[in-house]
Amino acid sequence: MASPGGNMFDLDFRTILAGFSAVALGGLLISKFLSKYRLKNGEVQSPLKSFLVFFYSCFIKPHSGNKKGTQQDALESFYKTQAGAYDATRKTLLQGREEMLALVAAQLKPKAISHKQEDIIWVDIGGGTGRNIEAMSVFVNVPEFFSSVYLVDFSPSLCEVARQRFQRLGWKNVIVVCEDAAKFRLENHENGLPGGYTPTLGDSYHNHTKNGCVDLVTMSYSLSMMPDYYSVIESLTSLISPDGLIGVVDFYVQSKVDFAFRNYTGGSLGRHVNWFLRSFWRAWFDLDRVGLEGSRRDYLEYKFGTVLNVSTRNLSLGRIPYYIWVGCHKEHFSCALLPHQIIEKIDAFATESPYNQSQDCTFTGAVTRLAPKRRSGAFTAATQNISANLPLPSSFYQNHHWRIYYNDQLQKHAQFNDEYIYAFTWEDARADEGLLNLGTEDVVLAITSAGDNILSYATKSPARIHAVDLNPTQNHLLELKIASYVALSYEDFWRLFGEGKHPCFRTLLLTKLSPHLSSRAFQYWFDNAHVFSNTRGNGLYDTGGSRHAIRAVRWISLISGCRAAFRDFLATKTLNEQRDIWVSRIRPVLLSKLVCKLVVSQESFLWAALGVPKNQLAMIESDHAESEAVSGPNPTSRNTRSHAVWRYMVNTLDPVAEQTHVGVNNPYYHVCMTGAFTRRCHPDYLSEEAYAKLSSPGALDGLRIHTEEVDEVLSHITPNTLTVAVVMDSMDWFDPRGTAAASQIIKLNSSLKMGGRVLLRSSALVPWYMRTFETHGFFPKRVGARLSGACIDRVNMYASCWVCTKVENLRWSTSDKDRIDDLDISSLSSEV
Repeated sequence: MASPGGNMFDLDFRTILAGFSAVALGGLLISKFLSKYRLKNGEVQSPLKSFLVFFYSCFIKPHSGNKKGTQQDALESFYKTQAGAYDATRKTLLQGREEMLALVAAQLKPKAISHKQEDIIWVDIGGGTGRNIEAMSVFVNVPEFFSSVYLVDFSPSLCEVARQRFQRLGWKNVIVVCEDAAKFRLENHENGLPGGYTPTLGDSYHNHTKNGCVDLVTMSYSLSMMPDYYSVIESLTSLISPDGLIGVVDFYVQSKVDFAFRNYTGGSLGRHVNWFLRSFWRAWFDLDRVGLEGSRRDYLEYKFGTVLNVSTRNLSLGRIPYYIWVGCHKEHFSCALLPHQIIEKIDAFATESPYNQSQDCTFTGAVTRLAPKRRSGAFTAATQNISANLPLPSSFYQNHHWRIYYNDQLQKHAQFNDEYIYAFTWEDARADEGLLNLGTEDVVLAITSAGDNILSYATKSPARIHAVDLNPTQNHLLELKIASYVALSYEDFWRLFGEGKHPCFRTLLLTKLSPHLSSRAFQYWFDNAHVFSNTRGNGLYDTGGSRHAIRAVRWISLISGCRAAFRDFLATKTLNEQRDIWVSRIRPVLLSKLVCKLVVSQESFLWAALGVPKNQLAMIESDHAESEAVSGPNPTSRNTRSHAVWRYMVNTLDPVAEQTHVGVNNPYYHVCMTGAFTRRCHPDYLSEEAYAKLSSPGALDGLRIHTEEVDEVLSHITPNTLTVAVVMDSMDWFDPRGTAAASQIIKLNSSLKMGGRVLLRSSALVPWYMRTFETHGFFPKRVGARLSGACIDRVNMYASCWVCTKVENLRWSTSDKDRIDDLDISSLSSEV
């Protein structure tokens, strides 16, 4: 069949017709077979017999119920014949159940530590034969972890199978209740509970409804079989405790037009199903009274806050769409706060603003008080949702507040096609450490990239770090590293990011990492688990846009027959040995002018593989044109792009090979050549010392991850609070003829304290924008340059490194300050 996002006309209709014909013929044969085979008490042991019973019950046997015409009769008509074969035939069809249980168990374990054992209650709605409850024993000890487990189902036949199951297991804390889920009340079964509470229609978001005592509610492929699903979902609001969880896995079909405008769904990766498949699957499942309309999932997401959310496909059976969802009370974030406190806490999470008490204790007053200030997208989204009685965006329901909300539907985020460019950071963290000397009072803003340097800065325990990247997946990678510090042992952490592979990554993601990831980051890694677990691949460091450059080097080494030279190069014991191999065996191939002309100097390759935009390429060409190699008395190069890029490669790689011992102390080139780090050669954030520090409780509480442009984040940071801004080589991307560079420099001046520093690197020896820094309140100083073959750091990828120190405050009018994005740059002056 066509992929869920593909063209509906890609489907081979002849294949479909042939399939339906085969089903009809098979049905007749099976019907004849079953007419001669008598089932006793619904018990079927043979896998073949189980399949035949399943096929007969689902596709041939009519389902009408008895004359009462109730939902229970309809269920019995469907399940009675196949109750004994139910579990044996649903493993392939009903996928995602174990994953859902793993997710809720991982979320529940930390919460259970603060509870007494007798307080942990689980209700499995539509639990059928009890298979889910038994399967939960893989993740927790069910008889000991839960004080009570209630299986609620409306089918007497399935409930009887469940009773026999738990009698066999000897689990006395499991109670099977054959009842309509909408009518289930915990106080009817638990001793000592107060009377029930019936939710009032139209309850405001801000009214504190009476919550129940249930810590976990699960629904596994049952919501789609409930005709009156509204009443069931509504009843859950008074069943679940204030910090309780809901886990749901079920079929669905939905169009992107239904959810694209919502900011509270926790991400839309893989959620859209095309028109043909929506129509096909709805019609198919409707034969068995299974409703796939999107409103079931929509109402669930409306009534509760989304913690985690995944949309995926059953690849074993025609790519049937199904989802896994974990949620909580939508008031969970604010259950102990007044309206004005909600707003101020949101403000504190989204910006650098302090969390202070307001004088106006109304919701409207709190919003009005903060309105004159330009608020972040996170703040705006949250306040709008509260006003409309909607759940908060998913990021506000996470266990950590590292990741700031962003709108993943915007083209500026979607342009990256769910792919990061860098799997590791091309910046030397040790060089940064020597230049910045960070302390506990520092407030740092830095570009995320792969997050390596962000984590190196974190080992110095600054007061706050703002990690900024417009590409959502770069921030997903940083989130994964942070979650791994919190949840994994050092050995697992090393296998993921030292070796770039882990065969059990998917299990780790579900059982350990998921409580520490935002919904969007979890979605991404759930969908891309193969990055780490694919045994045939080269792991993490062979992914991302930069993999094209690494693969090109491997390809060149293979066809030139110098693969052995690379191994010898990394195995050298001294720099002299390394230099000899570089000069005699590797350099003639890697720095070949032919290779440079045909591959490296192509603009498409420079952008896709190395992340070099056209403005930065122009700076490289300009420096080359002014160099002695072109304009000197004895020129050795022509003024062409190919020669400029080749000379840049020579100035980058020759000093690295001659002055840094790559196999011992240069992880940046080591990982390019091998696809992994070693215990001897790795970035600082991978050391055991860094792990010990950053895995300690609260070590990363000061981190905020922004999926935005640097300018946008600077606009929302309280003026004069930053002490350091690390913008890497991003200034090279600006057009010298435009005002974007000056606008960002103005915002940097506003955000930085007096004496604050901007650390940047450039492909030019003297970037054109240094003059702009000088005229806008900064003193720029070059602290590294590739002159006379110097190696400015272990990466040596840039021609120069600069520290720009703020020495003046800019002066502007109040109206300009309120419209900093639209500042007339020429109208600004500076004052000491």
